[in-house]
Amino acid sequence: VKGYSGGMRRRLDLAGALVANPPVLFLDEPTTGLDPRARLDLWDVIEELVAGGTTLLLTTQYMDEADRLADSIAVIDHGKVIARGTADELKALVGGDRIELTVGAADQLAVAQQVLSGLADGEIHLEPGLRKLIVPVADGSQDLVTAIGRLTEHKVDINDVALRRPSLDDVFLTLTGHEAEELVNGDRESETVGAAEGKNR
Repeated sequence: VKGYSGGMRRRLDLAGALVANPPVLFLDEPTTGLDPRARLDLWDVIEELVAGGTTLLLTTQYMDEADRLADSIAVIDHGKVIARGTADELKALVGGDRIELTVGAADQLAVAQQVLSGLADGEIHLEPGLRKLIVPVADGSQDLVTAIGRLTEHKVDINDVALRRPSLDDVFLTLTGHEAEELVNGDRESETVGAAEGKNR
């Protein structure tokens, strides 16, 4: 076993934890080191266990994992619980939809930010390396139409645009001011703790 890759050793650890079909299961970042296919397979196994009555307590820094697997979520930052609720309740904390758009050139980012500042329902988040803006809006599809019109008027090239609901990543960034995966001095500073109660319990 010591000759196996980290991902394979992780799979063996998980198999040892799951083989006894436990009534209560504690998993600490179970998918770290797994490839995307193995990660999805593990999610399926966990969902089957919970459906069969197992109660799960999960710690993770992957927000999509908490969103899919947990009935109840606690967000922990610097050792303190700063928010608690279902995924939908937590998403409601950060407001409505998000317009995500990618502009054609880096020098158009500032123009797009200025043009859309009056439309934004909160702070516009920039990702300069990707030439991307994330704009929180209050009126979803209508604001998307308005945004495209304004950018076209100001000759801002749009490579990609989408309207989406807030994710748990948005929740985490809003509540903590940093990404869930950010580490300080090698220590885990922030994570989510999710719980899923077995249907037979």
